[in-house]
Amino acid sequence: MAASSKPAAQPGATGRLPSVDRLLAHPDVIALIERFGRAATLDALRTVLAAARQQLQETQAEPPSDVILAARTEGALAVLFKPSLKAVFNLTGTVLHTNLGRALLTPEAAQAVAHVLTQASNLEFDLATGKRGDRDSHIEALICGLTGAEAATIVNNNAAAVLLVLTALAAKKEVLVSRGELVEIGGAFRIPDVMARAGCKLKEVGTTNRTHLRDYAENIGARTAAVMKIHQSNYEIRGFTAEVAASDLGALCRDRGVPFLDDLGSGNLVDLSTYGLAKEPTVGEALRHADVVTFSGDKLLGGVQCGIIAGRKDLIAKIRKNALKRALRVDKMTIAAMETILRLYLDPARLAQTLPTLRMITRPEADVRAQAERLAPAVALALSGQATVAVVACASQIGSGALPVETLPSAALALTPAGPGRGAGRWLNAFADRLRALPMPVIGRVSDAALLLDLRTLEDEAAFLHQMALLTKTTFSAP
Repeated sequence: MAASSKPAAQPGATGRLPSVDRLLAHPDVIALIERFGRAATLDALRTVLAAARQQLQETQAEPPSDVILAARTEGALAVLFKPSLKAVFNLTGTVLHTNLGRALLTPEAAQAVAHVLTQASNLEFDLATGKRGDRDSHIEALICGLTGAEAATIVNNNAAAVLLVLTALAAKKEVLVSRGELVEIGGAFRIPDVMARAGCKLKEVGTTNRTHLRDYAENIGARTAAVMKIHQSNYEIRGFTAEVAASDLGALCRDRGVPFLDDLGSGNLVDLSTYGLAKEPTVGEALRHADVVTFSGDKLLGGVQCGIIAGRKDLIAKIRKNALKRALRVDKMTIAAMETILRLYLDPARLAQTLPTLRMITRPEADVRAQAERLAPAVALALSGQATVAVVACASQIGSGALPVETLPSAALALTPAGPGRGAGRWLNAFADRLRALPMPVIGRVSDAALLLDLRTLEDEAAFLHQMALLTKTTFSAP
């Protein structure tokens, strides 16, 4: 019989492992119980002992000491209690990055959220009458005042807003949409699929590149519940094209007695052209022609994730009564944050300074470049021998489907390999991995054979430099 290549276990090795009770009495483990609780510590301790037992069965190693087992237990607990959701530096050049949390809140909005989280609030309680209230009441007047809407309601995101509107107003009937507006946004969210889920029938009109008013007029019939316009939020069709103006479509719908729905997607409350950006219809402008407008709260508006539905009072009332509304309603944190953010719009003269999203979008290129020039020497020193650092011009974007072809002139720190003979592609990917592994991860983008850290959204320079300084403590080489 051939000899086994597997080493024999040391006689009695597993039997010399300490018992759970003995380890629970160890000072280091007692300290862990104080930090993490007895149940979690006990579970981690048993897992560590099981792993040690398995290792001893496969090797001839000496049993680990009680101190080592306690340290392993601490490591397991640290992983278990480490938050998964954490703050990062978004230096990708996309201001409203869907994967990195989109819009940032003001400190005042964050405080408002904390305030309602730590004590009871009048979420659905009317303090004037002492009776049950409506959670929409905290922000409805603000939305109506800022947009000119007769009424408004709020749900957990804009996809939910579209779904709710279609379910409430068009179930089992037809909704007319231009073929050029049958969009798909992130996460395979497709308008045809949403309509199917809402129980209504999509009726396409026009062609992909050209739709005329007559295409709508000829297709409005007895089974038409609404006409819907969908903002081309993440693409743009150019060339031989035609689309119907919202004013003409609204007039046609009023003449035929059919509701006109306008999904703005990344809706904005102010005219962005006053800040030198491309003209986009505001919610107020859309409501001059549409009966119901849906838009997002955490994109151009600069708030938290939610979907806002604004428009005619009778239609909003019907939407509120739909059973799906309760399933899609927002919580007290969203309402507290949105109320604070919406109030900033009451002072439009200072909005570009007080609203983080608008402040970052409108930040002058010269200001970003000056910051890059200021930070480059310190970053180069921190990465000495590991990477070269140069200040380069680049283009940022707003993101999250807002102004998809609009770019913002910006500046970045370009990181490239410090020494010759390194594979640039592998180095860039490996160094990006290191930046993401920092206590506060730094997220950039790879472009033109360099790792770019676009500084348009960087406001906390000291914290950023602290993270970069941590890279000096370890050597680095590409795999």
